[in-house]
Amino acid sequence: MTAKPVAAAANVSAAVAALPTAGREPAYRRILLKLSGEALMGDDAYGINREVIDRIVAEIAEVARLGVEVAVVIGGGNIFRGVAPGAAGIDRATADYMGMLATLMNAMALQDAFRRAGVESRVQSALRIDQVAEPYIRGRALRHLEERKVVIFGAGTGNPFFTTDTAAALRGREMGVDIVLKATKVDGVYTADPKKDPSATRYAKLTFDEAIIRNLKVMDATALALCRDQNMLLKVFSISVPGALKRVVLGEDEGTLVHC
Repeated sequence: MTAKPVAAAANVSAAVAALPTAGREPAYRRILLKLSGEALMGDDAYGINREVIDRIVAEIAEVARLGVEVAVVIGGGNIFRGVAPGAAGIDRATADYMGMLATLMNAMALQDAFRRAGVESRVQSALRIDQVAEPYIRGRALRHLEERKVVIFGAGTGNPFFTTDTAAALRGREMGVDIVLKATKVDGVYTADPKKDPSATRYAKLTFDEAIIRNLKVMDATALALCRDQNMLLKVFSISVPGALKRVVLGEDEGTLVHC
């Protein structure tokens, strides 16, 4: 991890807190934030960038202070991904379990960052690893949320061949969240890759069927179908834009809303 001055972390938190919220109530009571492992890398080639994780945690903490109950599903692509070239030659199920362990490393790093920020959190794992994380127990996770603790779900669904996108949709439904927020490096869903096509435009709203038919890579098809079938809202936004998470929670026009 790269070192980060404490003063810089305070500056990030102060900047987020300074965003105007007077007279506005959160649009959502309970949310699930899907974070990719790559989101924790920043500009690094791999691993966890201390500055980036502290900034993300500061933004989540600010949303939690608005009274919003927050659950997080974290990926592991910054450390190991079962379908990545580095997993070549490894049995797919074994590689996926290795990826689940990588998500737990990220979950523990997030929990430590929340501790430094003065926010109480709990890690629950779909794989039993009781010395470092609680086992996933739905009732206990719901109680943590009601007590305003941030709940971090690691190890995906606990099953190989399923992505952490699917885990986010599954946990979102189990937790009864109002919306699943997928944090990416792009500020929404575009008609084409904006890095390759300057004329690409951002969708403000999109249906799940449109996303699936047009193969827009919002989430994997299993996750999209689960959100659609359970009538669960999905918002895609950029975690790299300061204050974006707070604006999404306040119901502003940020990112792309995917709905039934």
